Amino acid sequence: MIKLVHIELIKIFKKWRSYIGHFGILFMVSMVQINLYIYGENEVRHITRNLSDLFIISGNILNGNLIGHLILNAFFILFPLTIVLVAGEILAGEGTGGTYRLIITRPVSRLQIIFSKFLAGCIYILSIIVWMIFVSLVISHIVFGNGELIVLSDGINIFAQDDILWRFALSYLHVFFSMLLVFTLSFLFSSLVENAIGPIIATMAILIFFVILSQIPVDFTKYIKPYLFTNYFMDWQKFFNYDFDWFVQIKSLGYLALHSVIFLILTSIIFIRKDILS
Repeated sequence: MIKLVHIELIKIFKKWRSYIGHFGILFMVSMVQINLYIYGENEVRHITRNLSDLFIISGNILNGNLIGHLILNAFFILFPLTIVLVAGEILAGEGTGGTYRLIITRPVSRLQIIFSKFLAGCIYILSIIVWMIFVSLVISHIVFGNGELIVLSDGINIFAQDDILWRFALSYLHVFFSMLLVFTLSFLFSSLVENAIGPIIATMAILIFFVILSQIPVDFTKYIKPYLFTNYFMDWQKFFNYDFDWFVQIKSLGYLALHSVIFLILTSIIFIRKDILS
């Protein structure tokens, strides 16, 4: 299995499209960091304009923690796009390249092939997230230093330096499970066709449709909203509230993981029963 995963990783990382997400994150995060380095004081005044009349604010407000949180909020939407570019092709690409028959003639089961591709996809997701952490958090800490984190959401949350790292860790864990769901959904579509464009478009269309559906302010949507998996994608933000509910957060992670498992099982069934002629 390790050798199969290694082969799949080589297939993924030898394609230039696999690095679009990494370069996109590097470019846009760098633009934000450069802008904040030059005009950061204006941004701090904007964030604290409602607080300065009530509190005396001192210290390094514009620090690596604040910038890391701002960037994760702003660029979370990029993650699904980078994931589907790889996941949409991971099976369909074999059909396009005419290598389906070649891989199933190897002395491994189709289930092993599916799991090796799935594990390689998990590693790719991790590479995107670790890259994001390095570019947004590590680099920001080096350039802007450490400090307390101010988060304005349902209220004013100010976190001490020693109360931030675990919140980022759990937030990125939640992001991983969200992107794993996106990967397995696109993986499922990829098992149905032999052209990578279809799974990419279908996955993004479903994500956009679910997001729009959950935002429509009518009574009907409140009944279906709990069943839309996109409704749980942004729950990572709750880790930056003082009074977040552990049970709700674990339930959110479980819901995302359950969908991923269901999509993976469906993909395995389709691929095992697939009549491969090319």
